[in-house]
Amino acid sequence: MGIEYTVPDLGEREYHEAIYSGFAQRHFAQPAVRAFRRHLAARILERTQARPTSRLLSLGCGLGDTELLLAPHVGWITGVDFSPAAIRQARADAAKAGVRNVEFVAAELNAIEFPERSFDIILAIFFLHHLPEEELERVVRRLPSLLRRGGVFYSLDPSRYRLTGALGRILVPGLMRKYRSPGERELGPWSTCERFRRAGLRAQTRFYDFLSTPCAGLFPKAARLYRFARLTDEFLVRVPGLNRLGSNFEILARAPT
Repeated sequence: MGIEYTVPDLGEREYHEAIYSGFAQRHFAQPAVRAFRRHLAARILERTQARPTSRLLSLGCGLGDTELLLAPHVGWITGVDFSPAAIRQARADAAKAGVRNVEFVAAELNAIEFPERSFDIILAIFFLHHLPEEELERVVRRLPSLLRRGGVFYSLDPSRYRLTGALGRILVPGLMRKYRSPGERELGPWSTCERFRRAGLRAQTRFYDFLSTPCAGLFPKAARLYRFARLTDEFLVRVPGLNRLGSNFEILARAPT
């Protein structure tokens, strides 16, 4: 069963501050969600070809659970999120785990100045789809100035064409709204990928899953169900045509060398 949470009628910032003031900590600690994060961390390391010296920037890092899994494999991680509650928890978890090569910053991305070309890897895990159209474009345009030569951007976001979303809106519309923030939307995989190409990055997109991430979200205690769904996804995302209906899509965009 899922963890019950009643979503208040708040704006985007207030919504996330409320989520990160107790619910997210309980939800993300559940076995299926932890299994998803472990899989995602391994996927990021593989796709970005992260090295022990890599400097990594994570946009919308939330509680920093993925970042703490990545930390032993890279040189330094900077996580940014606009929720002070999330950042307080991320810092506490890092200190408790004795992880010293991370920093978590509570701020809007456009309010932070970084030295040019200071990161080997930039991550945006379920972040881009929270941005308004103009802000999304600004973020994409800024990336080339932050990435070192040959640096990599990796993102994961829900697809506008996902079959699970269409079925969910028909079968359980209340549940779908319950886990959706006020400014959240689904993105087109190919049109989003094209933004990165226009910004001068070599970009490609592919689908990450059909069932496994939704299962982790809706049934966070069911680790075995998540693992079965993940195995099923490894087949489904390879089926031509059908894979275009996947739930979440990745973008991998590389800066010129």
